Amino acid sequence: MNVLARVGYAASGLVHLLLGYLAIRVAFNQSGETDQAGALAEVAELPGGTVLLWVIVVGLIALSLWLIVQTVLGVGSASKKRWVRSLVAAGKAAAYVALGLTALTFALGQSADGSDSAQQASATILALPGGQFLLGAVGMIALAIGGYFIFKGVTRKFEEDLTIPSGTPGRAVRILGVVGYVAKGIATGVVGILLVVAAATLDPKSSTGLDGALKSLAELPFGVVVLVAVGMGLTAYGIYTFVRARYARL
Repeated sequence: MNVLARVGYAASGLVHLLLGYLAIRVAFNQSGETDQAGALAEVAELPGGTVLLWVIVVGLIALSLWLIVQTVLGVGSASKKRWVRSLVAAGKAAAYVALGLTALTFALGQSADGSDSAQQASATILALPGGQFLLGAVGMIALAIGGYFIFKGVTRKFEEDLTIPSGTPGRAVRILGVVGYVAKGIATGVVGILLVVAAATLDPKSSTGLDGALKSLAELPFGVVVLVAVGMGLTAYGIYTFVRARYARL
């Protein structure tokens, strides 16, 4: 489980490297999806891509199981911090399960569209009683998660997650962590904003997931520069996650 969990971190690192590449490519007016589905589609096109996709599936599911174990072990503790860690671990487990299932779709030779999935999910929520408030709450949670990523990067709390090597390699890991977490926080926060907009306007088409979030950055003043910066940040996060695969405290 320990080894497979590290494989899961490496798989996540690969996905984020491709996300960064796709974001930069879209910034320069090239087509493509800039979300996890788009990244996994790129993996499928690589030589031996199907085998690599199955490795990603196994690694991500194993990492999810490890996080679920971590969640359970935190239950029953009198420590408030332990409860917080359990909730964070549960949230991460859910995210990795979702990414693992998306990878499984591609490994089985099928395809997925992240934007369409996000819109369908938003439409389903809006159709529920009180769906507008529920979707707005989901958007606020995404905003909070984005803020947490930025906070974790700026305060370097990510250093608690791994044993950082000494010297120049350690300084490089810290830089990658700061830049990567801030960029990931910005991307996640924009997803949250789009969800809130979808709830406020009762228009599920406004909720386009990570793909729409990153592409919306390109529409801002100096948007190309912003999107390239976020793309480079996601690339940095991918490299950091590869490092975490080696040095993570499991």
